[in-house]
Amino acid sequence: MKRPLNAVKKAVALSIGLLSVAAHASDTLTAEEVIGLQQVAQAQVSPSGDHVAFTRYVPRELYKEENGLHWAELYLVDDKGVERPYITGQVTVNNIQWSADGSLIYFLAKMGEDKHTSLYQIPFSGGQAQKTLGLKETDLASYALSHDGKQIAIIAKPAKDKSVKDLKKLGFMAEVYEENLENKQLFVIDLAVSDKPLTPVAWNIEDYVSDVQWSANGSQMLVKTQPTALIDDQYMKSQWHIVNVASQKVVTSFITQGKLGGAEFSHDGQYVAILGAEDMHDPAAGRLYLAETKTGKISEWLPNHLGHVSDFEWKNDKNELYFITNIDTDSVLGLIKPGSNDYQVVVKAGQFIASQLSISDSDKTIALRANTAQHPNEVYMLRGSKHKATRLSNSNTWLDDKRLAKQESISFKAKDGVEISGVLIYPLDYNKGQRYPLIMSVHGGPESHDKDGWLTNYSRPGQLGATQGYAVFYPNYRGSTGKGVDYSKLGQNDYAGKEFDDLVEFKDHLVDMGLVDSKKVGITGGSYGGYASAWAATKLTKHFAASVMFVGVTNQLSKFGTTDISNEMHLVHARSYPWDKWQWYLERSPIYWAGQSETPLLIMHGKDDPRVHPAQSMELYRYMKVQGKVVRLVYYPGEGHGNRKAAAQYDYHLRLMRWMDHYLKNDGKEMPANELDHKANLEAVKKDA
Repeated sequence: MKRPLNAVKKAVALSIGLLSVAAHASDTLTAEEVIGLQQVAQAQVSPSGDHVAFTRYVPRELYKEENGLHWAELYLVDDKGVERPYITGQVTVNNIQWSADGSLIYFLAKMGEDKHTSLYQIPFSGGQAQKTLGLKETDLASYALSHDGKQIAIIAKPAKDKSVKDLKKLGFMAEVYEENLENKQLFVIDLAVSDKPLTPVAWNIEDYVSDVQWSANGSQMLVKTQPTALIDDQYMKSQWHIVNVASQKVVTSFITQGKLGGAEFSHDGQYVAILGAEDMHDPAAGRLYLAETKTGKISEWLPNHLGHVSDFEWKNDKNELYFITNIDTDSVLGLIKPGSNDYQVVVKAGQFIASQLSISDSDKTIALRANTAQHPNEVYMLRGSKHKATRLSNSNTWLDDKRLAKQESISFKAKDGVEISGVLIYPLDYNKGQRYPLIMSVHGGPESHDKDGWLTNYSRPGQLGATQGYAVFYPNYRGSTGKGVDYSKLGQNDYAGKEFDDLVEFKDHLVDMGLVDSKKVGITGGSYGGYASAWAATKLTKHFAASVMFVGVTNQLSKFGTTDISNEMHLVHARSYPWDKWQWYLERSPIYWAGQSETPLLIMHGKDDPRVHPAQSMELYRYMKVQGKVVRLVYYPGEGHGNRKAAAQYDYHLRLMRWMDHYLKNDGKEMPANELDHKANLEAVKKDA
């Protein structure tokens, strides 16, 4: 296990003055430890149900490894929790699947001299990974093995034209925006080891293929398509089809509206379970549908369900479906049969926050990924008639020795009677009757919600904030998911209206509890949460003493014209266009209220963000800077809609907490220094090495 160096901790504490010098031997969390947290990314149970193959994310080591995304290692764990490393080190393994007989584990990776992502296999008994197949001049995006293991469906872009690279070197680099996009195509071939790159013939499907699933007998496939490669089309125009494998023709297309998730055949092929939206204006694909394969008839399986379904998996011995639904701040595992709208709860709320179901051929074992308030995602196994849960992996053994603050869900009615809820983390060593500074961490979306599980990462202070004497609150304002479709639509056609007024009510509630000092409340969030943070620093400035905005919206007029999801914004959020009401859009933009701001605002943004253009941050920065407001703008080159690389995440967290400390704990008369002493940390690491 790679762990943060003590030298890094000492250097940060000396040069930045923000963090404890504690190593893993300390009983409280540090920023370096949070950035270095490992967690399970994917878990797949073996056909026998006795083992689980899983990948584990391993962040790059600060000040030591070159800049890049986290590594993803491959492990195997048995039903006793004994782990075996299979592929570790500087590797990125993803999309693991078992062979039909359980003798092999397949995965996608670039290994050795690979120029493109290829399919590999490694024996269950151990040994070296072997390349199974690769495509000529293009990456394998995803794949699905037939249930008998004889065929493989591959999704990939067409092979790259070499002349494009040659012309680019000669200066011909003109980009025609959103035209001449490359669709991902579907290939189906016999599964066999091939030493040479393959050039199979793509199926004749005009649209972009984004997903594929086999029927149990291999005669049909579920194929998901969208008109183009645009993310807006993926969100709003996707469709599932049943395709006959022999003829390569569409047999049935399922008529759905709006956002669309996964789909899977029942074992006997009679039904298809589909995750979708209730209608075109549903913000999330959280409705469970049951479709008939012969007729194409589709109906909502859990009508009026006051939660959001996130994943499902059919049993293999009979037509019953396991599914995970997120209800308020908890998750529940249910079991449902066709013909019934009632479900059996097999794992009650409060045990863990679950995702990624995987069921063995014998149905004796369910594997899943889950987190709790005490740890990030790990491998869990469910067995027996009572579905007893056993945690199998422990990716951060040192975390077991840390003291973590009390965490709980809270819920109350806003002034207008709407129920709002969230998750509260108390300050570590909380003393009843004492008031504390608060950091409100607002989720994005807004079609999302925070659950009562592991909530600490580089941009969301959580337990780290608690160790530094803060109360940290995660508000599920109206318009959040987890309470049904109608609730998730409450913020539509009301940008920054009652949804953000809820934030003030949350603050007042925590003050009324006797927990929070009303004059020491900070707010932060990314994306839509960044919009909330900008709104709090401008329109709601009287209520917040500090704000940190991340990849946030500041001008709803220019946001529509610079995002890659304009259609989605119109259909499931604004429910209007800017030209329908220019002034309204302007007044729902933080730039409009910048002149009245009294809240120091730190703005941070990835320079390559396609979702919320970096200019959104520049606009608010300029509006505030010119008017003499307290504001700072930090850009992260090479990062998009959220920081994905360890160094950028670490830098972000240090700046976030320094800003909060300065304005919520210290006098806050002058802005804190604009630089972090990374040079001293680097030199300390080199000296220690």
